[in-house]
Amino acid sequence: MDGDLYIELLIKCLVGYLYPESSYLEIRPYRAMGAMKKALLGGLNKRGYKMYKVRPFDAASREIGADWPSIGYSMVGLNRLNHLRQCVETVLEDNVQGDLIETGVCRGGACILMRAVLEVHDVRDRSVWLADSFEGLPAPSLKEDAGYDLSQNAYLAVSVEDVKAAFDRFGLLDDQVKFLQGWFKNTLPTAAIGRLAILRMDGDLYESTRDVLEYLYDKVSPRGFVIVDDYGAWPPCKRAVDEFRSRRGIIDPIQNIDGTGAFRRKAEHSSESSLCGLAHVSSD
Repeated sequence: MDGDLYIELLIKCLVGYLYPESSYLEIRPYRAMGAMKKALLGGLNKRGYKMYKVRPFDAASREIGADWPSIGYSMVGLNRLNHLRQCVETVLEDNVQGDLIETGVCRGGACILMRAVLEVHDVRDRSVWLADSFEGLPAPSLKEDAGYDLSQNAYLAVSVEDVKAAFDRFGLLDDQVKFLQGWFKNTLPTAAIGRLAILRMDGDLYESTRDVLEYLYDKVSPRGFVIVDDYGAWPPCKRAVDEFRSRRGIIDPIQNIDGTGAFRRKAEHSSESSLCGLAHVSSD
């Protein structure tokens, strides 16, 4: 199969774009639900059944990651995955040194894509790192994250075994895929990561974003990409990035991807670790 066609189909598969039923909304127990409905759902789940609310497929929403697919491996939408593909292909073409990492992987879709791009280009000397608790998001511990508690959201708690199984389904689970299981503050300081060509952050919270920048940003090579998935959607994430830029004296604007994601490419000739000097990569 042609490499371009393979990647295009893979991206649509990863975000559930090929499956209209991926827009159906699973009905899960929630705090305000009546006891009878909770008991019904619990009984159905124990018997292997689930209930869904039928919703029409909205292609425009899926392009920008505005809905969470019930079928698929990524919630970030077509635009951000297409942009990620372009970033990976750019660092390969420009011979930017380093591995690829995503911090906060959920079902693993973005990392599956990065590994697939390496496979298409027959790249054997780079690894794809997946850093995640594989238990969902932590409960907020800082005031900056107050009001943004998703720690009880079971949808976001995808086990490392499930993510490995997803890689295996695509034939992409090998020794170039490396897992860092645990909270970022515990795993990233001692991770055996040398240089990075791609740093993709999807940690949502202030603390998670801050920790990733502190521990990994200086490992990003000149002309490497730093991608922040939640910059335009999660105020705590944006605050962490903005404060990091302020501490480093970075004044140039961040490039928008689709209203939610943002990115920067490090300058080619700069001794300062900064999110500056990027030539725009289109996400169209």
